Amino acid sequence: MANILKRFGDIMSANINALLDKAEDPEKMIDKYIRDIEEDLRNVKAETAAVMASETKAKRDFAECQDEIAKMQKYAEKALLAGNESDARRFLEKKSELTGKQESLRQACDIAQANAVKMKDMHDKLEKDLEGLKAKRDSIKAKAAVAKTQEKLNKMGSSVSGAGEAMEAFERMEAKVDRMLDEANAMSELNSETDSIDALAAKYDEDTGSSSVDDELAALKAKMGL
Repeated sequence: MANILKRFGDIMSANINALLDKAEDPEKMIDKYIRDIEEDLRNVKAETAAVMASETKAKRDFAECQDEIAKMQKYAEKALLAGNESDARRFLEKKSELTGKQESLRQACDIAQANAVKMKDMHDKLEKDLEGLKAKRDSIKAKAAVAKTQEKLNKMGSSVSGAGEAMEAFERMEAKVDRMLDEANAMSELNSETDSIDALAAKYDEDTGSSSVDDELAALKAKMGL
């Protein structure tokens, strides 16, 4: 019993926080503590039941002794009324013997009752503390779940940050390609304007040549009288 109480006291002390801090898996560690305490509580429950049974028997023995004492008193009175003094003496002797026994039974009953009260209080405290430990386990598991979720979110956040950087790089590449395309289109437009001017100039050059030929043809015809 002392070992059970010491182990439970260690677990329920403030040191449990330090133990959990050192544990690789606090959830599994506290589950193990709870299993140990549940086993201890079953042992305490069994011992408490045994002590309470002893108390019940002690009370019953004491009550039976009292009844026997009262019975011997009545028999002694009846014997005297019947004129049998010797019988009355024997009944009173038995009463005296039972009275001595009653005192030891009273002491045994008081001790059994005190032990039962202590065991019952111990059992109730262990049961209450176990519920507190289970609540602490639920709190630890809830915090662990939040921590795991946060860890996943952090990893996802890192991935999203990487994707954002990649997107920025693509946007810079797109802007560069757009500039190159704009420059190419501008160059094409400038080349087109140059080609148009050259074509137009050539047209007039051709017209000039054609006019000169016509003039020469007319002069030749005049010379020949045609």
